[in-house]
Amino acid sequence: MGDTQDWAAGPGAAERARSVLAAAWSCAVTADGAREEYVGAHTVTGDGGVLLDVPEDSALFAAALCAPRGEPTAVLEFADVAPVPVRRRIRARLWLAGWFSRRGARLLFTPTRVVLRRPSGAVLIESAEYAAARPDPLATAEAQLLTHLADSHPDAVERLTRLVRPESLHAVTRVAPLAVDRHGLTLRVERARAHGDVRLAFHTPADDVSQLTERMHALLTQAGAASCPRALQRHRADGDR
Repeated sequence: MGDTQDWAAGPGAAERARSVLAAAWSCAVTADGAREEYVGAHTVTGDGGVLLDVPEDSALFAAALCAPRGEPTAVLEFADVAPVPVRRRIRARLWLAGWFSRRGARLLFTPTRVVLRRPSGAVLIESAEYAAARPDPLATAEAQLLTHLADSHPDAVERLTRLVRPESLHAVTRVAPLAVDRHGLTLRVERARAHGDVRLAFHTPADDVSQLTERMHALLTQAGAASCPRALQRHRADGDR
């Protein structure tokens, strides 16, 4: 479910797809009617190709070499999982359809069709746009940043809720950091039987972790000048009983 908080600027679909790919640690490969899971076995080229370490005696390696060159013969799937435990932790799924070719002891996957599915729906991304895009500069650090915020600074998360519209906090039971990128921080607002997301925009984009620290301090300063939402006050009081 959505919330009434205005959605601030965020990464486009192509940048989001490249961010999912950059941060993913595992992928599923479907080829020649079989599906295999690989963990820590891929790297990404500058134009969004995927280099995969596969045993030379594997069925995938044989299928890749025998497939017609240039024809879509495989699908790679990547899941973007929220690093902080929340409801429905999969924030997006990325599918790449394309073909494999041999690159030394590895396989190079060249995507010809890119689909990104988010809660708002699926988007088909043009191949040229995908190849030209770059991942968000915080993508590979996001998991550590969010878990540190949730585990070590719950008071900061609570303070940030002062920037959320009161109607978005109605019947709230828990607020947790869901995502962060150079444009802003997204909070997951959970209720007894529903949840929604609200986004807090940075005053200017953050191009690295040091800039992100400054942007977060600016948000906290802004939140410090705001009053605590009544809905959150009631929830906190109920929890103390």
